[in-house]
Amino acid sequence: MVTEGTAAESVSVSAPGGAENPHDARVAAFGYKQELKRTLRFFSLFALSFSIVSISTGIFLNYGFAINQFGGAAIWTWPIAAVGQIVMALLIAELSTKIPLAGYAYQWGARLVGSTYGWYTGFFGLLYMSITGGAIILLGATPLLFNALGIDAPDGLILGVAIAILLFTVAINIISVQLAARVNNVAVVAEIIGTVLLAITVIVAFGLYTGDGGGTTANLWNTSGTAGPGVGHFVMAGLLGIYTMVGFELSADLTEEAVDSQKAVPRAVLTGVIGSAVLGMVALICFTVAMPDLGAAQASDAPIVTIAEYYLPAAVVKTFVVVVAFSMIALVIATQAAQSRLMYSMGRDNMLPFSRHFRAVNGRTRTPVRALIVGGVISVCFMTYGFLQTDSFTTLVGATSIAPYVVYLLIVGSYMRRRPTLAAAPGAFKLGRFGVPLMIVGLLWIVSALLILTIPSDFHGAVKVVAGATVLAILWHLLVLRGRIKRREAGVALLAATPQR
Repeated sequence: MVTEGTAAESVSVSAPGGAENPHDARVAAFGYKQELKRTLRFFSLFALSFSIVSISTGIFLNYGFAINQFGGAAIWTWPIAAVGQIVMALLIAELSTKIPLAGYAYQWGARLVGSTYGWYTGFFGLLYMSITGGAIILLGATPLLFNALGIDAPDGLILGVAIAILLFTVAINIISVQLAARVNNVAVVAEIIGTVLLAITVIVAFGLYTGDGGGTTANLWNTSGTAGPGVGHFVMAGLLGIYTMVGFELSADLTEEAVDSQKAVPRAVLTGVIGSAVLGMVALICFTVAMPDLGAAQASDAPIVTIAEYYLPAAVVKTFVVVVAFSMIALVIATQAAQSRLMYSMGRDNMLPFSRHFRAVNGRTRTPVRALIVGGVISVCFMTYGFLQTDSFTTLVGATSIAPYVVYLLIVGSYMRRRPTLAAAPGAFKLGRFGVPLMIVGLLWIVSALLILTIPSDFHGAVKVVAGATVLAILWHLLVLRGRIKRREAGVALLAATPQR
């Protein structure tokens, strides 16, 4: 463990002699032993980013909310969110090459500002990942599976099956990171089949449809939301993209398991969010044009299914739904992997309660098994809490969106302050003179997104979840962690201040 010190005492980022390869050398330069196994190549990292963004999850969960706010025209909020998140991806891609460590949120905040700051960035990252798994399984995958089976399941059964599926995702990660990666590689195909191919199939069927009714291109400009007209509802409809296009940065959380991290991680981050943005827009246009009845879609619990079943046989639609449910489960597998690496990273710096357990790596599987198990239990707790609320959707999905944008705010704010002093790794991705304007745009975007996610009264339940968890984080810091950091028993060294090249 490296403890926090002055700039003069900070570690150098040059590779020490004797390391196994240049990437392990950079880990050693930050004061850590390379314990995780480097097996992930670009496609696996891209699959991680793409499957965590999961356009299937975002569209199936949030399309109904969006069209109720602003009709079919709600889909034009998607490109706005896409541009904002691509800016974030560019900044994260560059930063990932300068601090190539597991536990991205914690390590970046701690190295750029200090261990206390890192604690809070890491905490909000953990909060995001802990809520996400439960939210997606409870609100998305499990109901879709029951829908495909034609079962009208009681709420208690849905919760029980959701818990079982979540624990299954933990087991996959415990077996090996390679198995989790293979599942996510398949999930890329599932995402494309389950949402994009379904959308294209629906739009082709719409083009061939000769009966009465059917969709119309006028749906793209229809602003008839059930919540009422106005700019405010267009802004609320923007949650379709704001909710969906997060998590692409989590491939950086597995940097220490990447074979060529300096090139593969930035490419994975960027292609993950850009690919999701483009394919998601294609799917949204197809579904909206084909929508035969806006009112029926707005009233449906699963408007995408309602639209598809108008043109396609029920059995075909159910097959697509099963594929979408699989992609959601794969999303949670990827999220659990990233969550455990963040816990592992914070544990090896003694930042968590019972840190020695979280930093333990299984000698056979080379995975942080205890971190995976505890992370899974925490996710089950959040899932159960959300299930017991009056509105599970806004509580869980809202909270799982607020937390990552807080992480983005903390990371970009600290990176803006330190970027001019940080040397770029040789041959690594860099923004050059575009870095500063992109940071300004990024900050404006993050603040706007956070205002949309917190001000409306519908999301005050989600705000309470985040606020309550933050109180616990503050108490842990004040009562225990502050003393550990002061005694140099926890934390990290700051990055050396060297001019950027």
